[in-house]
Parts: sequence; C-alpha cells; structure tokens
Amino acid sequence: MDPRGSYSYGSEGPATAVAEQPQPHSANKKLPVLVTGASGLVGTHTCRELSKNGWQVRALIRDPAKAAMALGQLPVEFRVGDVRDATALRSSLAGCGAVVHLAAIAIEKKGESYTESNTAATERLISAARAQNVQRLIFMSQNGADSRSPYPFLHSKGVAQDSVKTSGLRWTVLRPSVIFGPEDQFVNVLGRLIRLTPKIFPLPGGGTARFQPIAVDDVARVVRLSLEKKETVNQSYDLGGAVPLTLRQMTERILTAMNTDRKLVPVPVRMLRPLVALAERLLPNPPVTSSLLDLLALDNTVSNNALTEVFKVVPIPFAADELQYLRRITARNALRSLFERR
Repeated sequence: MDPRGSYSYGSEGPATAVAEQPQPHSANKKLPVLVTGASGLVGTHTCRELSKNGWQVRALIRDPAKAAMALGQLPVEFRVGDVRDATALRSSLAGCGAVVHLAAIAIEKKGESYTESNTAATERLISAARAQNVQRLIFMSQNGADSRSPYPFLHSKGVAQDSVKTSGLRWTVLRPSVIFGPEDQFVNVLGRLIRLTPKIFPLPGGGTARFQPIAVDDVARVVRLSLEKKETVNQSYDLGGAVPLTLRQMTERILTAMNTDRKLVPVPVRMLRPLVALAERLLPNPPVTSSLLDLLALDNTVSNNALTEVFKVVPIPFAADELQYLRRITARNALRSLFERR
C-alpha cells in the first residue's frame, strides 16, 4: 500500500463507502453533540461556547480528573474513552445529532503516533458516526494539512481531512493557523523557553517564520456557528487571526506580556537541530521536536480568512493584554514541565 494514500482500519470498513451526499441542513439542537478531545484547550472552550448557547454537550474524555478540573463547572455529560477505540466511539455517539472532532496530537510519543491518533482515529469516528446515524461532523484540521505533504503531522491531518470530505456525512472542515490561549502548546512553550533562557533568546531562522495566530475563543465560536449555519455543510474554511506576524513579532509581544526583556538572537535552524534531537532523547516532554522545527520553513498564514469573511467574527488580537496568562509562568514550573509525562 502507498504509505501516503488513504487508510482503513479494523472491521468498520472504508470511511469512503458512502457516495451519495445527503441534503445539507444545520444540526439538531435538541440532540447532544459529542466533542472529542473535550478536556484540551480547544475542547474546553468549545464545550463552554456550546453550553452557554443552549447546546447539549457530551464530552469524550480520557482522564476524568483532568476533565473535572477543566469542565466541572459546565452542564456537560462525560463519556470516558479513547478516539482510537471503535467500541467507545460507537457508544459515545449513540443518540447524538452531531460530533465535533477535536482530538489529535501535534507531537508523537511512545504509544501515540500520527497515523493512529490523527488518521486512523478519524476514520474510526466516521465509521462509528455512520453506524449510529450521526450525520453532522465538524472536523478540526490544520492550516497547511495535505495528504501529499512531506511533513508527517500535516500529512496525517491531510489524510484524515480527505476521509472526512469523502465520508458521505454532512461535514465542515476548519483549518486554523496557530491557536493561542491559556494552556496552548505554542505560545506557552515560547513563554517557558523565555523563562529558561536568561538575557538572550535564540530565534530559529532569525524569526522570519510567519503565522496568523487565532484566539481559542474565536475558534470555539466558529465551531458553534458551523453547527448552526446550514451554509457551512460540506465546506472547508481557513481560519486566522487579525494580522500575519513573524515569529520575531510574536516573541516581542510575548516579552511585553510577560513584562520581561531578552535580546533576540537569530540562530540558523541547522544549528538548533542537534540540540532539539538531544532534548527529544533525554526529556520526557521536550518543548520542541525535530518535526515541529521543520514546520518553521512553511508559511502558516491564511489568504482567505473565513473568520472575518464568512463568520463575521472580529478577531481577538494577539496582543499583550490578551496574553496575560503567560505571567503565571515561572522558571521553576517551566523547568518542571520538561519532565512531565503526558
């Protein structure tokens, strides 16, 4: 089999078996909507956004203690299970009217590969949704995701994205640039690295990599609007924040938010590779991996921003006032995070 082709797993059958598309309509608000990855950053904010707007939310979670801390104040029904488990998916989807599929990994680790957690899990979800007659699916992809991509993360999301589009379900694909908010895995990582680097801060490739950071609350709002608007069925949307920013510009705003100073020093990516590889071998939770370092070579901005053009959302700016959560980062907890097993 071509390793870059589509995948099918288990006994559920190919995710592309249904050829005829049903007539588009919005999701039924009287039925629960299942949110996978519900206790993650986007999941938590999505559950909150849906709940406060009258949706019944069913959260698929792996860690009940973590979910209770993140979602305990919301009227959310918990289902404990793993998106890689077909039986758990079918059980969790029973009686639902829609599913928001957020669960994915950005960094591979022991027992969790891109192929299994991003690609195969999505195909299992599609099969389970068909088995339970859940027709509406919102899929969180990634800006730049493409089944032809040479980058493993973007390839895995691209293959999953293709499966969603050929599933026969009423799908919407969302493709955000980098998402920021409390507990995010990009801006917070930069903040922790800043705390661990006195005086100077190395900028990979001179900090010329371009992003269009989008606030997690804006992403959650788009998820809800996608469920509510029938026009979003069978559509794919690129999402970005107010303006494109280079890594240097983002770092400068992070430094302002953290009320600290560093001299920003350009460092060629090739010089960082041995250090990143060493960190991957020695640390349980490395802040950067070789595969993510590779992604700095790609432009992560959006040319047609559906956040403003389609959903008419005024973006929350990537500004110091919106990044105050970074002040909670100390050198001590930044160091401790490197040794946490997740």
